[in-house]
Amino acid sequence: MADELYAVPPEEFIELRKARQDEAKADGDKALAKEIGALPKPSAAAWACNLLVREQRAETEGLVELGDLLREAQENLAGEQLRALDVQRRQLLTALTRQARSLANGEGHPVSTSVATQIEETLRAAMSDPEAGRALLTGRLTSPMNYSGMGTTVAKPDLRLVHPARPEPTAKPAKAPAATKKPAGESAADRRAREQEERRRAAEAKRQRELAAAQETADAAAAAAEEAESALEEHRRATEELTARREELQARVEELADQLAEAEREAAEAATALKREERRLVAAEREAAEAAEARDHAIARVTKLSEAGPG
Repeated sequence: MADELYAVPPEEFIELRKARQDEAKADGDKALAKEIGALPKPSAAAWACNLLVREQRAETEGLVELGDLLREAQENLAGEQLRALDVQRRQLLTALTRQARSLANGEGHPVSTSVATQIEETLRAAMSDPEAGRALLTGRLTSPMNYSGMGTTVAKPDLRLVHPARPEPTAKPAKAPAATKKPAGESAADRRAREQEERRRAAEAKRQRELAAAQETADAAAAAAEEAESALEEHRRATEELTARREELQARVEELADQLAEAEREAAEAATALKREERRLVAAEREAAEAAEARDHAIARVTKLSEAGPG
């Protein structure tokens, strides 16, 4: 049940938790309902890490395994080999952080720079601390983790509501090289030389196993990095297309703004001309009325004089 809750997008968590809590109550299991209600909503960084574990399980396990190798390597590998593993560690951290961001973006939840930093710190903690590694692989983190060198600060996932995760099959320990039968009459010096050779062979066999595992992890990191670069290129192309579209629309807006400004200027000029013509119309109407009145008076005068006749 917890697996189901921590697999949904953050905005669906509360609603689904309430639904599962109501189902437990309807079944009469009040204790389970209470425990479900107590499950905290994961932070953005924790949700992205849980998503990464579900979608890129093998690569995430490789990250934790590489951390185990690095801790063992402190005692058995030379400085140059340690540096090579450290480079692989940084590459894998960067690649998986990018992959987590890409997966979150694909789910409609863009990751900010600060959340990306929390994701990387969580992955670093999982690599540095075995307990943190186990917590990450549950896929039920509720908050990011941080490793300070003195231990991991982490909100442990609540495991009470789920069956314990199936333990990863532990590799059978390699059989120790069969002890060479002590030859009859072997001297102490010969015995020490033989034992030293046996230890050297065992150390070399262990180194070869660790190197093979490290190479496998490096290959996984390279594949994850290639996939992240591909996603980056896709987003870069989309960004370029949208930028060109925005510039095109901006140019169109500016063109329309110029046309609007010209139309407003012409409208203002037309309004001024209209007012001038309206004033002229009023004056012309007044003059026409006065002329008509003068005409009527003149005609009336002529008519009156005509009717009066001579003397």
